Amino acid sequence: MRKIGLLPRIILAIVLGVVVGSIAPKILIEVFSTFNGIFGNFLKFAIPLIILGFIAPGIAEMGKGAGKMLGITTGVAYSSTIVAGLLAFFAGTALLPSFIQGKSLTEMENPEEFLLEPLFVIEMTPVMGVMTALLLSFTLGIGMTAIKGDTLQQAFINFRDIIEKLIAKIIIPLLPVHIFGIFANMTYGGQVAFILSVFAKVFALIIVLHIVMLLIQYTASGAIAGKNPITLIKTMLPAYFTALGTQSSAATIPVTLRQVRQLGVKEKVADFSVPLLATIHLSGSTITLISCAMGVMLLNGHTPTLGEIMPFILMLGITMVAAPGVPGGAVMAALGLLDSMLGFNETMLTLMIALYLAQDSFGTATNVTGDGALTVIVNKLSKGRNKTNTTDASVAS
Repeated sequence: MRKIGLLPRIILAIVLGVVVGSIAPKILIEVFSTFNGIFGNFLKFAIPLIILGFIAPGIAEMGKGAGKMLGITTGVAYSSTIVAGLLAFFAGTALLPSFIQGKSLTEMENPEEFLLEPLFVIEMTPVMGVMTALLLSFTLGIGMTAIKGDTLQQAFINFRDIIEKLIAKIIIPLLPVHIFGIFANMTYGGQVAFILSVFAKVFALIIVLHIVMLLIQYTASGAIAGKNPITLIKTMLPAYFTALGTQSSAATIPVTLRQVRQLGVKEKVADFSVPLLATIHLSGSTITLISCAMGVMLLNGHTPTLGEIMPFILMLGITMVAAPGVPGGAVMAALGLLDSMLGFNETMLTLMIALYLAQDSFGTATNVTGDGALTVIVNKLSKGRNKTNTTDASVAS
């Protein structure tokens, strides 16, 4: 199974879950429900560790010796993420209710009403709450940028390596089994057909929004740099299709760098911005997360408002720092926010994981292609800043 990519395994798990849930006896579904309960509790235990292990060293690494270029690149990336989130929200507000067509799965608020209970439960209490983990991560990350020593930062880098192993060796391999059990249980309860039919439309909307976001990014970069946005997009297409295959922004960096240099970006700017943006810029993933989260909330009988989603978008832009190096990393980094800010329960979180991973490659491809547009903007803004500094120095002399 390890030779099969994550996406095929997720799709296979969903298909097998639907088939088994249609024909299996109750006791077998209860066995998988028991596994789901154990794995779900372990996931809740791991979420604060994931947040602490990725965000704290991520902020520390970003803050040391970066200078003005870091500020420009980070500001542009964060702005792009916010725009992507708002685009998804307003499109979702306009279209998603019609996809649901007035129906809802209000039972998701109490999943025991349509999901079989596990045979037994093993409690796994998290070492801290999600918001505590976030606040501690920000405090330690910012603190590590302010002190001279690097002992604590190195310790957190080692801790991050442990968490990466935990995700790569335990959580990700077991996710397909967990998703299989959830879909088998939902099929047994008669809910899965409606969910799949709804999210087929949501996926189509997400792909359209990815394209719209890329057009926005390249229109802006073309206007700022005085270049044809269509030509810029064509130049970046090799990076898009490479990311579709790799499902990894990091693995696509060599191709992204090559194509960005063909856009006329200075080599120094490209070498700094492309790897950094691969870490902090996830506009495509943000669109997917917001769209799927709103769909799940509507299925739960709750209409999301801007007042609920906007704080989530703002925090998501920061939390995305935790995503790189983790398969399906964006959704893993977002689980804590979905739980603490939007009130998602275990079933809703599992649905989010399955729905996100089913189209992860398209979100990654949008992230990577957008990096090209943002690098063009950073290149232009850094030139302007350098000219300003040169003029100020001349006046002063």
